[in-house]
Amino acid sequence: MDILGWVLIVALFAVGMAGAIFPILPGVLAVYGAFFVYGLFFGFGEFGVWFWFLQTSAVAAILIADYIVNAWGVKKFGGSRASVIGSTIGILIGPFVIPGIGLLAGPFLGAWIGELIAGADMRQATRAGLGALVGFLSSTVVKLVLQAIMIVLFIVWISAN
Repeated sequence: MDILGWVLIVALFAVGMAGAIFPILPGVLAVYGAFFVYGLFFGFGEFGVWFWFLQTSAVAAILIADYIVNAWGVKKFGGSRASVIGSTIGILIGPFVIPGIGLLAGPFLGAWIGELIAGADMRQATRAGLGALVGFLSSTVVKLVLQAIMIVLFIVWISAN
């Protein structure tokens, strides 16, 4: 049973890290779920209130920062609300509509189309698209770093107890 528990934990960590890049995967929630799997297989006794406080705070920070950093990128490059919405749609459907490059093209094209629909000229729409791409890449880096910190904290926490 121990092996099954660790396989599930590692699988959830892998899904979580992949989810930082591919928004269709549960990302940080998979990492967080791995802690519960550990508790179910090995016991929750090693976790204290500080562990849960730190991990839950990290989850909240990642979920909030994900949207804010994406929107910041679009806004920083002069995009409107329409390009933020378009970018979000592009992030979600881009990988399916344009396999391979859709992960990067989706946010750009979504913001670009959103800005054009809102009445912007081609130059402004392109700037908003670039902002969406910068926001997406920045958000991805932030999620990868924070989720890696969550995993390292988990490993250090259970090793110390």
